[in-house]
Amino acid sequence: MEYYKKLFRSFVYAFRGVARTIKTERNMRIHITCVIYMFSILGFTDWFSLDRSDWAILVLASGAVLTCEVINTAVENAVNLATSEFSKFAEASKDAAAGAVLVSAVFAVITGIIIMYQPKAFTMMLEHFKARPAELAAFVLSIIPATLFIFLPKRKKQ
Repeated sequence: MEYYKKLFRSFVYAFRGVARTIKTERNMRIHITCVIYMFSILGFTDWFSLDRSDWAILVLASGAVLTCEVINTAVENAVNLATSEFSKFAEASKDAAAGAVLVSAVFAVITGIIIMYQPKAFTMMLEHFKARPAELAAFVLSIIPATLFIFLPKRKKQ
């Protein structure tokens, strides 16, 4: 039974780490917002033609970016814990971790462009919103809470 308690606790710690990263890291909130918008549009409309492989690739690319952001946060926190003084090694570690996020994000965007470059889909989207201005307004208004989620300052606990 103790084995299962430890296993359960390990999941609790993992979820807590992800939640803390979302709470404290603006860039994580940006990534999550982009992922939610992308998968909402892809999942709730039929504008884009995607097969199972396309979906899997998009999920993996998105997951890679979010994973790198969590690892970046872990590296930054560990370096901050190890030293409060300036160090070239600390700077290099933090820059490398941030670079991993950048590389994964750039390649995720390229992947998305390759898969979702479907001019017919964008034409259908445009026609849809031209015929339904209330839905366009709702979409535009959804940007307000998304922006608040991203940019409202989150207090970091020391």
